Amino acid sequence: MAVEFVARGADLELVGIRKEFPGFVAIDDLDLKIPAGEFFALLGPSGCGKTTTLRLVAGLDSPTKGKILIGNQDVSNMKPHERPVNTVFQNYALFPHMSVLENVAFGLRQRKVGEPLPKAIEALKLVELEHLGDRRPTQLSGGQQQRVALARALVNRPSLLLLDEPLGALDLKLRRQMQVELKAIQMEVGLTFLHVTHDQEEAMDMADTVAVMNKGRIEQMGAPEALYERPKTLFVSKFLGQSNIFVGDVSETSGDSVSISVAGRQIKVPTNRAEKTTGTIAIGVRPEKAFFHEDAEPSASAGLNVVGPGEIIDIRFTGVSNQYLIDIPNLGEVTVFAQNIGKSPVTELGAKVWVSWKVEHSFGLADLPEAKPKGN
Repeated sequence: MAVEFVARGADLELVGIRKEFPGFVAIDDLDLKIPAGEFFALLGPSGCGKTTTLRLVAGLDSPTKGKILIGNQDVSNMKPHERPVNTVFQNYALFPHMSVLENVAFGLRQRKVGEPLPKAIEALKLVELEHLGDRRPTQLSGGQQQRVALARALVNRPSLLLLDEPLGALDLKLRRQMQVELKAIQMEVGLTFLHVTHDQEEAMDMADTVAVMNKGRIEQMGAPEALYERPKTLFVSKFLGQSNIFVGDVSETSGDSVSISVAGRQIKVPTNRAEKTTGTIAIGVRPEKAFFHEDAEPSASAGLNVVGPGEIIDIRFTGVSNQYLIDIPNLGEVTVFAQNIGKSPVTELGAKVWVSWKVEHSFGLADLPEAKPKGN
């Protein structure tokens, strides 16, 4: 017998979850709590454990150890249909022989819910497709099929909605449109959404909280802006956008900053943005926070980091920005993004430039890049 749950969103809590498969550990002692009504994204590359986590919550797999609680109820041993959970898949999983309306009403009929068709019509109104109820899924666009799948998942008011790469099959323009609509629907219905994706922009655009997964563990979790502006590990700094990373021994520590010596330069990071303040550390900066200077070396004031000179070895136009790759002797390659707001700062390969950024935009990591094998 299924447990009764509230009609709106419920907390999700994973306690000491471990999932083993023959030869490897997919989830390694995961603890996670998602508040009721939150849009939560699990973000990571293929094989990181995010889809396995979703399957465990849905009841499609069982944990090797640990507990899963929804609304403070232990659902670890419940069958999938007993849990207050519905899932939206990337391939929609619509029945081609049924009308749109019958697809949405299917789950209600299976659960013997009274008056399934009026409830299904209300769900279609939520996704603005009530006028297409008589059509078959094959007569709809990809975006419309995704909305039908969403309506079917929402119609019985689950406490938790699981989204498994739900926008992956859509083209870029439609995917961005659906991101806006999906977030708006989540805010309207007040359900807890657990969204699994490898798309960094998608996660940051929609989620209240993002957890970055790597090798079965959560590397870092927080608000999207906090993760992007202050990554704590090399993996997060590289997976969530791009970063320039500088490694050196700590040469000076003051009350408000830490300095490392790299290629004859002092690179600083604010103490409150550094995970380590002694020994060898890695300091990073996002490419869009950096600037380059062609005419003369800027003054390395107390609030400015400066490296160079170096040579521009690649220029890429991406529409909203020009991306410059600069090779600096004894330091390596540095990337700078210059927003496309008019004339490009530099238009020629081979130009000699210095790179600067504000110290306050630096971040210090808890780990170091792996050393490159000699000869490479």
